[in-house]
Amino acid sequence: MAAKLSPGDAAPAFSLSDAEGRHISLADFSGRGVVVYFYPKAATPGCTTEACDFRDNLSALQRDGYDVVGVSPDQPEALARFAEDEQLTFPLLSDPDSAVAKAYGAWGEKEFNGQSSVGLIRSTVVVGADGAVRSAEYNVSAQGHVARLRKELAGS
Repeated sequence: MAAKLSPGDAAPAFSLSDAEGRHISLADFSGRGVVVYFYPKAATPGCTTEACDFRDNLSALQRDGYDVVGVSPDQPEALARFAEDEQLTFPLLSDPDSAVAKAYGAWGEKEFNGQSSVGLIRSTVVVGADGAVRSAEYNVSAQGHVARLRKELAGS
């Protein structure tokens, strides 16, 4: 199981393909905060709920100085369909070998419907403008997560 990140840790660098095949890296957000959220599979109910919640709160998060990127093991083509279907306006990144998820601690044992498995853990890591982790939350609920995150960011 990957080690989870803690506030103050340096955020692991990454460069992944987005839905259009462009490479997006953590360095692209230098000088701004970024919410990096990990989700298991595009176009599934929980992942759609979470993505649409980020979409609906994107302008408020950006006003507070935070961009948003979603990371999943999906291929860019699946991400492009998901982004189009749900009108998502932030980057969705393809992490097919889950290397970035593992580096961020978003990979490990999880339970779903009473079954234990190893895979991507729905997680959110907030990286400050300085590249340090401000907060890291694992096993998040897709429902209501963004509202709690916005309160946390507004209070800091």
